[in-house]
Amino acid sequence: MPREPSPNGRRSLLLRQGWVWWLPFAVVVIDVIVELVLRGREPVSFLLIGVPPLAAATRGPRGTALSAVVCLGLQMLFAARRPGHFHEQHHIALYVGTLLIGIASTALAWQREQARQELIRANSVAEAMQRGLLRPVPRKLGQVRAAAFYSAGEGGTLVGGDLYDVCVTPFGVRAIIGDVRGKGLGAVQTVAAVLGSFRVCAHEWQDLGSLAERLELGIARNAPVGDGYDPELFVTALVLEFPPAGGEVRIVDRGHPAPVVVGPQGARRLITAPALPLGLGGLSPGAAAETTVHPLLAGEVVVVHTDGVSEARDAAGVFYPVLERLAQRFGGESAPDPADVVSFVQADTERWSKECDDDQAVLALTLGEHPW
Repeated sequence: MPREPSPNGRRSLLLRQGWVWWLPFAVVVIDVIVELVLRGREPVSFLLIGVPPLAAATRGPRGTALSAVVCLGLQMLFAARRPGHFHEQHHIALYVGTLLIGIASTALAWQREQARQELIRANSVAEAMQRGLLRPVPRKLGQVRAAAFYSAGEGGTLVGGDLYDVCVTPFGVRAIIGDVRGKGLGAVQTVAAVLGSFRVCAHEWQDLGSLAERLELGIARNAPVGDGYDPELFVTALVLEFPPAGGEVRIVDRGHPAPVVVGPQGARRLITAPALPLGLGGLSPGAAAETTVHPLLAGEVVVVHTDGVSEARDAAGVFYPVLERLAQRFGGESAPDPADVVSFVQADTERWSKECDDDQAVLALTLGEHPW
């Protein structure tokens, strides 16, 4: 069960509340001060009738009902201070009006609280779905150390059209990173199809090209149907393999931005053999994707990313220069830590582009133990 906040924690929470939360208090305090200054010469208690609706915007039904009771009590108290006014018709109408508005505000507060609970449950389901689709990457998988970062570009969503995963297989550590064309539910369904196929087929198909073909088959079999069907659906992807013997990385490129390697020798782009994206293989039947093999020096980190990173623009419209920024920050380091590389790219792209509406994913992998 969640623990009750400490007194210091509660005070800190109150200080962080916005002005709307404090507005009912402010109205009550102002009304009381004006009443004392005027010494009851003018009826100002009518202002209190607006406190329950204000309370309903930020408080639950109990707090709203309490505010209505307090306001009603103050109205009666102020009226009683003026001889003959307590039972006047317009004061009685004010009491009744405050009571009715208080009841309606309490009902609205209850409805708002129910909607908030529904939103919390919906967000919990979305978070569980994200964790099921984009599982946290362990820091160590076999002989590979890894780190990842993901951000959905569409506001209010946790899952978008970018994907990644890393797993240990009989053929070594394998990884995938991809970017689905489009957004929305169709993109999320395609992400689920690709990752589901990868998590099964990565353990069964020794050849990386054949593995990529199985991923394409998974897309074809699990593509959204009906109104969600997109005839131009495709996924750009990189499939990587770090064989058990170590010392190299093998890559199949299905139309995705090429990896960057950063380490003691600086930073460089790996030359791959781009093939058609997943989902478009039917345009070139029988053409097998080529697997490129690249030696890795001790301490070098392979960084793969989606185009949400490389196409982030600054105020002048300049794309984020992934290779140059990584070379400037980590080039020449003996053994950059993947977590540090990912954290840098995440923070640096945020500084570079204040407003980014595209999904972003970064995956960094390196061989061997850290020299720590």
